[in-house]
Amino acid sequence: MNFIAWSIVAAEIGFWIVIILGLTLRYVFNRKKLGTFFLFLTPVIDLFLLIVTTLDLLEGGDATMAHALAAIYLGVSVAFGKSMIRWADEKFLYYIKKEGTKPEKKTGYAFARNFLKGSFQHLFAYIIGAGFLMILIYLVNDADRSSVFFETLRVWSLVLGIDFIIAIFYFIWPRVDKTATKL
Repeated sequence: MNFIAWSIVAAEIGFWIVIILGLTLRYVFNRKKLGTFFLFLTPVIDLFLLIVTTLDLLEGGDATMAHALAAIYLGVSVAFGKSMIRWADEKFLYYIKKEGTKPEKKTGYAFARNFLKGSFQHLFAYIIGAGFLMILIYLVNDADRSSVFFETLRVWSLVLGIDFIIAIFYFIWPRVDKTATKL
């Protein structure tokens, strides 16, 4: 793996370390302000990855799939970061702290609406990631060297379309509650 790939791994590990540390400080040690501080560090990790990726290409590094994945990671992190923190917060509160209500598993149209919301978050991630990829394409300024970015955009566009098709299908055929008793 190259330096950018390792930077992505480090960013993902760092993301979950600051989340777990922030939640532990908030709920186990009752240090809410310090815990919130660590939760707010997640964008700093994104900034680190953005800078490393851009500098690598500006210094003549070869455009690789790792650079494209960094763009995807940035988009997903920004678009889904707040909801991932909320998800981790709810789970931590219930399963570790033993407080609050058990996180509910959505079914039916509630699941379909939640899935569609996730699809729109995916669209937001796509806009951010594709924008960063376009900036990288501009910085590389060589169609052959940046072909991996165009291929990434093509595949990601397909995945995004499939995501929305699945969301629509959940409205046509809602997810069934398997725990409900049958009459």
